[in-house]
Amino acid sequence: MRDILVATPVLVLFLVAAAGQLLGRLRVGSFRLGVAGVLFAGIVAGVLEPALALPPIVLDLGLALFVYTLGLAAGPTLVVTLRTRWRELALVVAVVVVAAALVWAIAAGLDLSRVQRAGLFTGSLTNTPALASVVETARAQGADAPSAVVAYTLAYPGSVLASLLILAWLRKARHAIPTESDPTDEGEVGVMMRAARVHQRVALSELDAALARRVLVGRIVRGGEQHVARPDSVLLPGDVVSLVGNPHDIERALAFLGDSVGDAVATGLVHDRRSLDYRRIVVSSGKLAGRTIGSLTLPERFGALITRVRRGDTELVGHPALALELGDRVRVLAPPDRLAELSHYFGDSYRALGEVDVLTFSLGLALGLLIGAVPIPLPGGSFSLGQAGGPLIVGLFLGARAHSGRLVWQLPHGASATLRQLGLVLFFAAVGTRAGERFAATVTSTEGLALALAGTTTSLVVAGVIAFSASRFFKLDRAATGGLVAGALTQPATLAAACEHARSDTPEATYAAIVPFAIVLKILLAQLLLLP
Repeated sequence: MRDILVATPVLVLFLVAAAGQLLGRLRVGSFRLGVAGVLFAGIVAGVLEPALALPPIVLDLGLALFVYTLGLAAGPTLVVTLRTRWRELALVVAVVVVAAALVWAIAAGLDLSRVQRAGLFTGSLTNTPALASVVETARAQGADAPSAVVAYTLAYPGSVLASLLILAWLRKARHAIPTESDPTDEGEVGVMMRAARVHQRVALSELDAALARRVLVGRIVRGGEQHVARPDSVLLPGDVVSLVGNPHDIERALAFLGDSVGDAVATGLVHDRRSLDYRRIVVSSGKLAGRTIGSLTLPERFGALITRVRRGDTELVGHPALALELGDRVRVLAPPDRLAELSHYFGDSYRALGEVDVLTFSLGLALGLLIGAVPIPLPGGSFSLGQAGGPLIVGLFLGARAHSGRLVWQLPHGASATLRQLGLVLFFAAVGTRAGERFAATVTSTEGLALALAGTTTSLVVAGVIAFSASRFFKLDRAATGGLVAGALTQPATLAAACEHARSDTPEATYAAIVPFAIVLKILLAQLLLLP
């Protein structure tokens, strides 16, 4: 059997992937390894038989797929984050830089090599793209790349534990602000619809300004007739309107407009489809990728309105500034005789979403690899973004751009998630099998214990400082703070724990906004930690 496995690397790859997925599904409380289980399964395979190490092409391919698709998915949030979350971003940047300095000091005290130092940093902050960049650079320099993987693997569990402990502390801290958007009713979670009766003349622009566009007015019932709300609509006393948003924001809107008219009226509005009907439509037309809802001018062109957007598992309010992505499922409110026309306009094709535009995907990835190979001069030497940094930077740029003429850079949400996971599985399987022998020699040694403790300490500092600063000085509520901690550590397990206690999408939104910047920053800092 050994000879068969050694002679068939593809068989080893899929056996490791399967074992890793099984390992990743095991839960301890709210924690599970997820796809990172493939890394630990690969290490076990490498420990049992070093000859099972997968060829470098598997690592390179997995790395390129993962970081490029990650960049494409995260790109659309870049501009929004810089404009609306600059304080949180500045805090994360400052703390991660301090963490890099702390790792440098710890490495000097433990007499670690520069490759171990960089690997310890990536493990303490649980960042796979940064680890990938370290492995790639170390291989190119002829350094001991597996030692970075060992340091990452030893630091990883402690980092997860440290962040979960900080979240537990945050839930009990006296100064922490309760999550403002948490509903008091267990049944009211996420985006919902309520009907309200207007008591005063109000322009929709005034409502948007007062609630920061967090609530959308869908239908306006006036004189027994229903109309879709337009950006320039003015609400009059006696109007009945439908409000879409999360429960907390809807309560604020009700206080601003008038009062609720009860569930019976709301249900009647939804079921009265004579003049206005609604339908879920899939965005599969490439020409709409990256365009904001407001720029489509649906009320003027079709007498229609997007009230909600389903992106993956997250429900979003369809406010005019929200940019559409391929794979979004939009809930459109429109006259019944315009719904077929609207379906054609948005594409509404699941088949199209299952296809990847090989031309644009290959061009973008090739450009990323080319930019990653260009050396960047630094005092005393130079470094390159490599196969991790180059595709990530290009992916972020192209994802934010969405399309160039007829070239659509964005990937449908489902295809992007699949390619991203496939790339991560390939990378973890390759680095795990190649680092197994070194891991076995280190894990039971004093050096292994020191690496694990150093990683846990660094993670505690990062998570603790961010949680304390965000809640104490920035006055973020617990849900937003939990998402910020998870984003700074780029840690899905921490995000899952924050979401479990928040019962809202606030942690996910904060996490998604911060993660792209945290990843790029860690890649750059990891490269600096590799310098002599």
